[in-house]
This record gives sequence, C-alpha cells and structure tokens, in this order.
Amino acid sequence: MATQSRIAVARTLQLVFGEGDRVPDAWDGALSSEDAGLANALLGHCLRRWGTLQAHCRPQLKNPARGVPLGTQVALAIGLAQLAWLEGVTDHAAVNEAVDLAGDRDLGFPPHRGLVNAILRRAGRDRGALRSALDAMDPALDRTPFAELTLKAALYPRGQGAAREELWKRLQAPPRPFFRALGPAPATLLPVEGVPGALELAPDAAFPREWLASGQGMVQDLSSQALLAFGWDGAPRTILDACAAPGGKTTALARRYPAAALTALEKNPARAARLKENLLARGVQAEVVVDEAGPWMRRPGPAFDLILLDAPCTGSGTLQKHPELTWIGPAIDRPRMRAVQRDLLEAAVSRLAPGGLLVYAVCSWLSEEGPDHRDWLLAQPGLAPVAAWPPGLGVEEGPTSFFRPDPLAWPGEGFQAFAFTRTPES
Repeated sequence: MATQSRIAVARTLQLVFGEGDRVPDAWDGALSSEDAGLANALLGHCLRRWGTLQAHCRPQLKNPARGVPLGTQVALAIGLAQLAWLEGVTDHAAVNEAVDLAGDRDLGFPPHRGLVNAILRRAGRDRGALRSALDAMDPALDRTPFAELTLKAALYPRGQGAAREELWKRLQAPPRPFFRALGPAPATLLPVEGVPGALELAPDAAFPREWLASGQGMVQDLSSQALLAFGWDGAPRTILDACAAPGGKTTALARRYPAAALTALEKNPARAARLKENLLARGVQAEVVVDEAGPWMRRPGPAFDLILLDAPCTGSGTLQKHPELTWIGPAIDRPRMRAVQRDLLEAAVSRLAPGGLLVYAVCSWLSEEGPDHRDWLLAQPGLAPVAAWPPGLGVEEGPTSFFRPDPLAWPGEGFQAFAFTRTPES
C-alpha cells in the first residue's frame, strides 16, 4: 500500500488536473514533518514538470493518441518524478508505491498496474539517464497559454528571447523562503539587504521549523515585506486590512502601528478562523470581520486612516510558489477578476478618511490588474498619488511610485502595488 505522503500527493494532483482546483492550504496537514517534506518536494516536481512527464510516457503507450486516464497519469508522474529528481528515494520505493497507487480503489484509479510497472522499471534502469532525458525535453511542454501570458507581462517592455528562458528557469525552481521575526531570531537567519526586517536562510542552514512553531517568527515572501515598507508619515488611528487571511500583512501592520485600532476583513469562514488563530498566536489585537469585502465597505460605517487592499487576482506573480496556476490559469475569468478588483477599489475609496492612505496590491504581473486600475484612480476627484516606495526596491519612478520589482533581479514573488491619499478637502 502506498504511504500517506504519496497518497496525499495523488489526491492533490487529482484536484488540480481533474477539477481545476488550487492546491489546498493544508493539503499536507495530516503528515509528519518528514513526510510533509517529501510530499512537498514530490508535488512540486509533478506540477512543474507535468507536461514533460506525460510526454515521456506517451511513446511507450500502445495507443498514444488515446492516452490514459488521469489516475494512471498521476501514478506515472509520481513514480517518474521520484526516480528522476528525488535521490533519497530508493528505486524499489519509487516504483512499487506508484504501482500501488495504480488501481487504488479509494482514489478511484483504474487498474493499470502492469502498464505503470513496465514504464517505471524501464525508467529506473538508469536514473541519471532518465533525469538527463527529461531535462533535455522542450521547456514549452510545461508552459500553458497562461504561463506564456505571464512571461510576456512580467518582462514587458523588454524583449523576450533569452530573458524569457531565464525567467522560466527561475520559476521552475522551488522558491527561496523568507521570514519575518516576531521575537529573537536564530543566527542561521540573515538580514536581506534593502528590505527592513526581512530575513533569509544562511548558506546550508536548515529550515527553522522549531523557531516558526514557537511563534517567534513567520514565513513571509520578500515582496509582501517590501510592500509593507511603504513610506508614509501618517499616524493612523484606524486601519483596515480588507482581504486579510492568513494574517501575515495584518501582523506586520499591527507591529508597525501598535496604537491603531485594526480591523481584518475576510469573507471565507475557514480562512477567517485560521486568521483569528494566527493573530492570537502572534499576540495581535484585531477585530476580525467575516464578510464580503465589497458590500461590507459600501455599508455606512466609520472611515479608516489606512486601508490595505491586497486584492484577489490571477496570481500570475506566484507561479514559482503555486505551480498549479500554470495549469489552471487558462480557466481564470480575467474580465470578472478585473471587475472584482475595480469594485473593491471603489468600495475602499468610499471608506478612506481625508488624509488617509490607500495601498492597493496584487501578486500579479498583468497590467490589467495593476497599472490599469492606477490610471483609473488618477482620474478620480479627491485622490492624489503617493510616492510610497523608494527606487531601491525596484519601483517604477514617477509620482505614483508604482511598486513592481524586476522579475529577473528580484527573488520574491511578482507584485504590483500603488498608493493614493484622499485629499483633506474632499
């Protein structure tokens, strides 16, 4: 019988490729720390190289044009990924457990154990040759139209060519972890130049699981930390984090403005519960509101001195962290997403106090989710752009100080952000 770590990977791949869902937040929550490490590495390889893995198998099928069911594809991908890229997994474990997955009744996989066994045993005869063969295949096998759109948007206005392949190579590697300290930090974490408070692992240092579990720190992407380093001389009495879960940015705002009354808004009850748990564990005092952000902000209520709107988006800037978006991204309703973002911006403006600051951000490279909304706000009366980020953070120079780090030079996620203030007389 396959181990729980491989079963968890198989179920998650079913969700992504069978139902078009994103990887759930706690998909590995029932696994031990060691098993979760293996499962995350395996899932990452399968998602990043899914097209390559399936292309490798296709010529070995009796009827390549007909293909095989998804369950068989999943079992083959899990086996091949272990043989090619997970050196700590033995040949026996990689092959036998993938064969066990094939035909697993609980998973609903068809009984293709003979096919899976034959392909994997052939591949396992020379694991080095297998890896070389997979790595030599066309990178375009793992790029969907959404990935192509992302690359084009990220690199605009520079040419594509070599820069395109360089960026894709980076996106296909596991992301670098970054941290924010909430208490004393271990010596194995080093400051990141240019981003106050950001930390990263020293060379060859182990991932600080015990430190994170103690509540003394949290994982937070470098772009999120740079975003929250905005320059503003205001002293807000009231703050709204409009799309707050899981609470990393809420925590940072609370630490930066400890005297402010903080409201955290989240529409999803499960994510709101996690938000409450995270804030409680970090000692953050905030009112957590479970409601739709747009309708809630449009209702009569007090204005806020500072509003952070980290809006829902395509996530095109997070392909490295969330490689499943490469495959489910083509199904995203982009016009609807833009409409949601515009509605949230309008609602946020309605609750912004005179002299207050509105910070809008998306983890996307698409101009329709960033500059297009900024240009719309520039035309609205009573609002003025704010140069909130220094050029050292890779921002676009100009009166709006548009935050958009260079994807080839910046190790964090793709982000776009801008800031506006409501003029006192409006």
